[in-house]
Amino acid sequence: MKIFRFYEYLINWIHAKLNKQQFLLVASMLVGLTAGLAAVLLKTTVHYIHYAITTDYHLSFQYYIYLAFPLFGILLTVFIVKKFFRGKLGRGTANILHSIIRKSAILPKDQMYSHLLTSAITVGFGGSAGLESPMVTTGSAIGSNFAKTYHLHYKDRVLLLASGAAAGIAAAFNSPITGVLFALEVLLAEVSITAFIPLIISAAIGALCSKMILKEGILLSFSHQQPFNSQNVPFYIILGMLAGLVSVYYTRAFTKIENIFARRKKKVYANALIGGTILAFLILLFPSLFSEGYSSIKALAEANPQQLLKNSVLEKVSENQWFLLAFIGIVMMVKVVATSVTINSGGNGGNFAPSLFVGAYLGYFFSRLINLLGIAKLPESNFTLVAMSGILSGIFHAPLTGIFLIAEITGGYDLMIPLMLVSAISFVIVKYFEPFSMDARKLAKKGHVLSTDKDKTILSALKTHAIIETGFHQVSPETKLGELVDVVAHSSRNIFPVIDKHNHLLGVITLDNIREIMFKSEMYDKVLAKELMRIPLAVISPGEPMHAVMKKFDETGAWNLPVIENEEYRGFISKSSVFSSYRQMLKKSSLS
Repeated sequence: MKIFRFYEYLINWIHAKLNKQQFLLVASMLVGLTAGLAAVLLKTTVHYIHYAITTDYHLSFQYYIYLAFPLFGILLTVFIVKKFFRGKLGRGTANILHSIIRKSAILPKDQMYSHLLTSAITVGFGGSAGLESPMVTTGSAIGSNFAKTYHLHYKDRVLLLASGAAAGIAAAFNSPITGVLFALEVLLAEVSITAFIPLIISAAIGALCSKMILKEGILLSFSHQQPFNSQNVPFYIILGMLAGLVSVYYTRAFTKIENIFARRKKKVYANALIGGTILAFLILLFPSLFSEGYSSIKALAEANPQQLLKNSVLEKVSENQWFLLAFIGIVMMVKVVATSVTINSGGNGGNFAPSLFVGAYLGYFFSRLINLLGIAKLPESNFTLVAMSGILSGIFHAPLTGIFLIAEITGGYDLMIPLMLVSAISFVIVKYFEPFSMDARKLAKKGHVLSTDKDKTILSALKTHAIIETGFHQVSPETKLGELVDVVAHSSRNIFPVIDKHNHLLGVITLDNIREIMFKSEMYDKVLAKELMRIPLAVISPGEPMHAVMKKFDETGAWNLPVIENEEYRGFISKSSVFSSYRQMLKKSSLS
């Protein structure tokens, strides 16, 4: 405990001595170091769990016990989440994006370690998911809570949150550029050049942790041997199109399975049993679905596809080239089922590694098929690597991340042209069918949009219920014109809601409605409010997303719209209050 107190004293002393920008750089170093070490710890833990439970298993009775490990991992994860984290874990980048948009970039403290523990158990025991998403969440939580501890402003919290995520990705692949680009493309809607420095520092330190500590066999790395041939460009273009279509399939299949489990969300242990059983059956047929699957990606990149059938019930037919090709194609399509079942039945993991898995299988399948048909002689390892970038770009809507990840883990930039072609084409195709990535789509359905369109981002951050105005004089439908004129004389508003005894809004009266008769005293006892009121052109609910509210303002041309909750009147929202809140958020969210 003394070392922690000393650490806290030291940081406070540094904070007091440095100005804001200087302390932010120091903070980015510390966040990068902590997030990098966390990622290294997670990778190492999973490696040794995996090694311990898979050593010396062959096609025997023991092998079938080995198939039960994924089920055990999912059940144990569900138990831990339910027992120690109140059944809430906050999975995926959607959780991080939501915290940026709606929770002032503050993530719960337990997310600094909950994802490390649960994903290590899920993936270590064979769950067919990736570790990168838990690393991103862990790093983001570290950055967020560091900023909160030292009372940094919103824009600095967002920056440190993104720095932690960048360090996590950088450590996962020993790829600092990829870490920075992931933070920029996936988490940050807009950032200035000066904000790059903390991201670069954190990512560099995270990658350094990985390089110094992790063993070579734990990291995903390649040394591609075949040079780029410009004559293969037409085939790379076709591959980009296929990558886009497969990414759409991945997104929609994952979402459908997610929805199936979501309808049974209260039956957590039953879901875990079902998911674990399905996963065990799939691994029996397709052993490469076990855990992250990086070993099978390396096998394909090194032109050793027979390795995929090792310990499978289908191993005896692995020498048949056409059967092996069909097997690879089926595994590519089934991987999304295995991943979705793993995550949505209660396990913890992400889609980063599975997207690389599917990409590698697609690239090998396509190039091998062309070669077997004698159409051309394609470099299968190159196509295997390039397709990984295409699927990652399509699923995460992050083409730069996909391009530079493969460039960094292959140790060179010789494949930059095909990487750019395939990633760009895949991204364009996916964007046509799916405007948002999987995680962003969850937020978009709730009206929380984070995009490069800063207006949309800020609007989605505004909370409708927070700008409801209630200072309006209410009148009953039987109010006489004379009484109404008296109300107008004592009010600073020019709009008056007509409310019945049940607090239901019947209509709205504006000064324009009564201007012509308000000075005709002979009409004061003859005209009632219900005769003067107008039905509002639109109404708003308190939980309605702000972009939908603004759409109603645009469509109706109104400057004030009533808010109705459970059929009862709550107040009005005015365009001017939205614009005022927008200006405040614009100042608050500007990263500089």
